[in-house]
Amino acid sequence: MEEALASLERVQTQLLERISNLEHSYIPQQNAPSSVAETSETDTDTVTRLSTILRTNDVVDFSFKRVPPDYYDWPLEARRDALGAPSIDHLCKSIVLVNTQAPSSVIDCSDRKNSKYYVVVVQYTARFNAEAVRNFLYSLNNGSIAKKKFNLRLAPEETSTELTGYGHNAVTCIGMKTDIPVILDEAIVKLTPDFFWLGGGEVDLKLGIRTSQLIRFINPFIVSCSSN
Repeated sequence: MEEALASLERVQTQLLERISNLEHSYIPQQNAPSSVAETSETDTDTVTRLSTILRTNDVVDFSFKRVPPDYYDWPLEARRDALGAPSIDHLCKSIVLVNTQAPSSVIDCSDRKNSKYYVVVVQYTARFNAEAVRNFLYSLNNGSIAKKKFNLRLAPEETSTELTGYGHNAVTCIGMKTDIPVILDEAIVKLTPDFFWLGGGEVDLKLGIRTSQLIRFINPFIVSCSSN
């Protein structure tokens, strides 16, 4: 008798689980993102070009994913889930900065210690600290350049596009048109696991990459330049 009741209970539990799953599949979810497709390497010229650059430089642990047009309207939690990122802290962006107080002789990126422009990679969850970068560059030059000669501000969009070859929301520090020095926020280096997501060269394309391999490739300055 007890065995028969136990068997019946198991059947009822399985039925309830199946009903629950069916109900869940038909419940519309608010702000639910549409599906994100992992790209094949032949998906676009951008994917092919960047994949070639990465592999040529011994970066093998990376992934591209295509996102819908409304991706940037989603909350960070939805973006995290769509990309399969471990946390919202693993979602990052590349921004182009211009030193508005650089001497007239500094017009390009030929001197990475005293460049007219820098690309900074920071988390979406963090607040960029321009003063920290200013202090870093002053120290990097051993105080030979007055601190007032460093004033990092967001570069105009047209300048960013001209220098990188990438438009708004598509900027990545890989395969840029100009060899701009890169500053990687230290908080990203400390992420676990060490695989984060950033722009992939197109507005609807995201690039996930192993942090250690990226660092070995682009040799960025690693600076604590953000706050939560």
